[in-house]
Amino acid sequence: MSSPISLSEGSIAALQHMREQREINTVVLRHAGAQGVLVPEIEGNLTHDELVQSLPTDEPRLVVHELAFASPEGTRKHAQLLIFWMPPDASEQEQAYTEGFTALKHFLPDPHVHLTARRTSQLEHRRLVALAG
Repeated sequence: MSSPISLSEGSIAALQHMREQREINTVVLRHAGAQGVLVPEIEGNLTHDELVQSLPTDEPRLVVHELAFASPEGTRKHAQLLIFWMPPDASEQEQAYTEGFTALKHFLPDPHVHLTARRTSQLEHRRLVALAG
């Protein structure tokens, strides 16, 4: 059964751009209400702090982020994160974003980490690296 929430053409293009061009590391998607699709809100090369600051405090978002980090041995690593940002004040939108999260998991070839965050502390860089590591 397919999800009633789907990816817009713009979302698909942004995610393909991220995967193929590697000049961006983050795509932030929002649900476009009556249209029933996820649309790109941000497509850019964001630092960890910029990513966290870009998330609204009262609205959910879906984020695909390429996390760059160093292993304990010093090797540079990358891991694709799929983040479901669901702040406590946005619970009325949770069902639509849950369906969008499911649609994204099916679209993406292999996100390394799936994570739901309700507070910015759950997106702490060290925590993300531990999950990806």
